[in-house]
Amino acid sequence: MEPRLRRIAILDDRMAELLRSKTEAERFAMIDRSWRFARQMIQAMIVHEHPDWSEDQVRREVARRMSHGAV
Repeated sequence: MEPRLRRIAILDDRMAELLRSKTEAERFAMIDRSWRFARQMIQAMIVHEHPDWSEDQVRREVARRMSHGAV
C-alpha cells in the first residue's frame, strides 16, 4: 500500500488577514454555513444515487458519511 502524501495548505496573506479580522462569532458562522452546505451536497448526491431510499435511510447515510463512519 502506498503511503499517503501529506499536504500543508498555506493561506494567501490577504486571506489570512481577512480571517484574522473576523470575530469569533463570524468565524463560527462561516464554519456553520460550510458544514450545512456540505451536508446539503452529500444529501443531494445520496438522494440522486438512491431515489428509492426513505428519508430516514438518507439521513442515516448522510450522518455516516459526514462522521467518516463513526455514526
